[in-house]
Amino acid sequence: MRAPQFLDDILIGLFRFNTRGFLRMRETDGAVPPPPAGGGCHLYVHIPFCEVLCPFCSFHRVQHCPAQAQPYFKALREEITLYHRAGHRFEGAYFGGGTPTIEPAELVQTIRLVRTLFPVREVSVETNPKDLTPEVLQALQDCGVTRLSVGVQSFDDTLLREMGRHEKYGGGAEIFAHIRRAARRFPTVNVDLIFNQPHQTLASLRHDLDLARASGANQISCYPLMTSPAVLKRMAATMGRPDRRRLRHFYDAIHRSLGWDYTPVSAWCFARQRGTADEYIVNTENYVGVGSGAFSYLDGTLYATTFSLRAYVERVARGLTGITARHPLSAIERMRYTLLVKLFGLELDFQRAGARHGRGFFVRLLGELLTLRLLGAVERGPRGWVPTMRGRYWLMLMMSEFFESVNAYRDEMRKRVASDNGQTAEGFDRLKEHRSDAPAAA
Repeated sequence: MRAPQFLDDILIGLFRFNTRGFLRMRETDGAVPPPPAGGGCHLYVHIPFCEVLCPFCSFHRVQHCPAQAQPYFKALREEITLYHRAGHRFEGAYFGGGTPTIEPAELVQTIRLVRTLFPVREVSVETNPKDLTPEVLQALQDCGVTRLSVGVQSFDDTLLREMGRHEKYGGGAEIFAHIRRAARRFPTVNVDLIFNQPHQTLASLRHDLDLARASGANQISCYPLMTSPAVLKRMAATMGRPDRRRLRHFYDAIHRSLGWDYTPVSAWCFARQRGTADEYIVNTENYVGVGSGAFSYLDGTLYATTFSLRAYVERVARGLTGITARHPLSAIERMRYTLLVKLFGLELDFQRAGARHGRGFFVRLLGELLTLRLLGAVERGPRGWVPTMRGRYWLMLMMSEFFESVNAYRDEMRKRVASDNGQTAEGFDRLKEHRSDAPAAA
């Protein structure tokens, strides 16, 4: 039985209130944070360059320019080496963007460095369909990539044209052929799809899911369209505005289409077999983000790097990391973060949560835990609580709300550094005043 819309709105309002302090960042120096005291650690490498700046995208990305990209990759490798010298050890690496494969030779050199310095078991790389050429695929195989995540967004040619992707990345039939070629070469090939696009229909979404299943991809990630104030403004001129009231209908259709063939591994990722999930933050307690516009979470402290590519390269040349801001989460914020990411990953392990936070986890979060249980959002699993179908939907809403708050932070930082990154300020609203709780861009 579906919960009424007003209950969704109340829960998201409470979630927004309880997590309002997560991004109260303060300026900090660029010293390497100490390695985490316990638990695994993952490396995230941000490569912001894109051939096409899609109007719906809220991530930190800039138009590709080789003269800008090559010094950036060199700085990336130097920053990664700084973390190695400071004693960090990473179990896995995720190369995201932007489009990491836009400079294949630089990317391969960076992956090889990571695999030389750290005992990584998994290497995940984001890409677009156009880059899935035999030469690039072979290079990625040879340097040890285990997971390829392809930003398809949709196979619908009409929607691809609205997104500005059809001309550069090809139509649905061409994208499908690219994925079929890649799917045979890597242990995990993931297809990213976006649902709740303004002019998307249920029939179009079901067709996207059918093609993703038939492509040979053994993982499908279905993201709700996540925006920010600047993105909504851009979209209004090209794609229209999304209607959040349709989210539940789309989400139900996704589960009906994939449920018999794929297993959920998070609230929005489905896999034919267990492997690297779409969100590495689910599977690791700590992660380090290197590059411009990256985030880290280490022993309860959130870090952010500069959004200025120029400042990033200059800082690393001085022996600093890209980090310019940090926020040590309070004890209750850490507990709420654990609650969110573990249930989003479809299991809250009571023993592990207790070991990380103590018995206070169950006392201080008693209200949230009881509310989830009483509303039928969770049920008892082998090691703790697992979300029900209703709970998965709410967790999808909560995680997208969390990422949209991060997107708003990105908006603010991008406005400050637009000229530094070789962009004009067109399409951005200039800040009339700086928030007292936000860091300087550099």
